Amino acid sequence: MNTRLDRSLLVARSLLFASASLASVSAHADCFDDAAAWQHLNPLVLRAIAWQESHNNADATHANANGSIDYGVMQINSIHLPELARYGIRRDALMVPCKNVYIAAWHLRKQVVRYGNTWTAVGAYHSSTPALRDDYARRIAAIIDGWRRDPAHSIPVTAASLAAR
Repeated sequence: MNTRLDRSLLVARSLLFASASLASVSAHADCFDDAAAWQHLNPLVLRAIAWQESHNNADATHANANGSIDYGVMQINSIHLPELARYGIRRDALMVPCKNVYIAAWHLRKQVVRYGNTWTAVGAYHSSTPALRDDYARRIAAIIDGWRRDPAHSIPVTAASLAAR
């Protein structure tokens, strides 16, 4: 692993443990904005991923055909657990909404490092298989486009809305 990602994971570990308190703070705290700012990502992309992955359901889990399991609002896949475990992040952290969002931002940042700030990186959040990756990127783009065209139907996702579930 390169030193840039090593540093990112060490910071992730600190912020993930600190984020435990974010789930219980007032409605003005926003894990999506904070996690996006921390990883230099677009918070709207993180929100669209949450909508695509779980329809903002912080308690979501999904068993995949390959035996892996997706956890939480951002549906973090269990294949990442060994890497996360090296930094003290366990499976139970994936079900804490703000921690899940921070982990997702870290995962998306890894894709941006690999592919640049592109739709390919957004699609790689879901899969590195080109057809699946590209389809996923189109879905995320369509969600964002729909929200921009009709803001009355956008789905606001905040720490408070996740904690209320």
